[in-house]
Amino acid sequence: MEVIVFIVIFGGAFLAIWSSLDSSKPHKRVYKPLTVKQNSRPPSRAVSPPAMPSSMTITGKAYVIDGDTIKIGKTKIRLAGIDAPEIDMPWGQKSKWAMVGICRGSIITVKLDGTVSYDRLVGTCFLPDGRDIGAEIIKMGLALDLACFSGGKYRHHEPADSRRKLCYGRFGHSSIRAGQNTQGRA
Repeated sequence: MEVIVFIVIFGGAFLAIWSSLDSSKPHKRVYKPLTVKQNSRPPSRAVSPPAMPSSMTITGKAYVIDGDTIKIGKTKIRLAGIDAPEIDMPWGQKSKWAMVGICRGSIITVKLDGTVSYDRLVGTCFLPDGRDIGAEIIKMGLALDLACFSGGKYRHHEPADSRRKLCYGRFGHSSIRAGQNTQGRA
C-alpha cells in the first residue's frame, strides 16, 4: 500500500513538472518587485532645455506637477522666486493640491525671465484676473519666498508660522532653513 501511495505522489509530481515543460504552452514569467532605496535619485539623463519662445510669454491651461512647477502644453515651467516642498516631502501633496485649486479651469499667462532650471523654463505665472500664482500659494502657507531669486518680493505674503512649518527638520523641506536670509539681493 505504501508503495502505491509513493508511486501516485511521485507520478503526480512528475506529470506536473513534465506538463510545465511543454513548449506548446506559454510560460508565465515571474517578475520581481522593483525595490527603490530610500532617498535614492533616478539615474540622471541628459535633458536638453526647452526652447525659449521669442515672445517670452506662454499662455494656456496648466497641468500641475507640484507646488512650484506647472506644465503648459509640453513646456514645464518653474514658478520664479518661490520654493514649495517636493511631492514626497511633508506638505508636498498639500502644496500640489492647493496649486491645482488655484489653477483649476483657468488660462495661465507665464512671463518668462529667460532662465532655465533643470528641464524647466522659469517665469512668473498669472491668473486671468492678474493675481500672481506664486503669491497665492505663499499666502496659503504652502510655499516660501526664495529671496535669492525673487529679491524678497513675496516675503510679505508668508504667514507667520510658514517658514518654521516648511523649514528643514521634522516637517520640512531640505532646501529651506528657518534662519535663512529672507532679504533680497542688494
